[in-house]
Amino acid sequence: MPQSGIMQVERVKYIIWAADVDRALQFYTKVLGAEITSQNHAISELTLCGAIIGVHGGGEGNMTWTGMSFQVPDVVTGAAEVVAGGGVLSREPQDEDGEPPHLAMCMDPEGNQFMLTRKRG
Repeated sequence: MPQSGIMQVERVKYIIWAADVDRALQFYTKVLGAEITSQNHAISELTLCGAIIGVHGGGEGNMTWTGMSFQVPDVVTGAAEVVAGGGVLSREPQDEDGEPPHLAMCMDPEGNQFMLTRKRG
């Protein structure tokens, strides 16, 4: 039972905007392996590693920083998969102090920016 004065939160999801919802859904399912869990006329939801991403129509395709980061085993391979899937790199993976790259800045086809990272150490 919730404590008095504390809001009962049922779900947490991250919302991104898309001018072309179908194109966004295809990118996140085909490139990142997300699963579509619900769709309606206003919003579609994806699940990826237990996180919920809502894709809302009405986006204008403008570049938008999302704050989302996806950890992958190999940033160079992941970055190539982003580009092959229709995304863009705004910062290519770069070697750092003799270690393999740990970061790539990416953008989905709708202009939503995200990071690919590799676990360090």
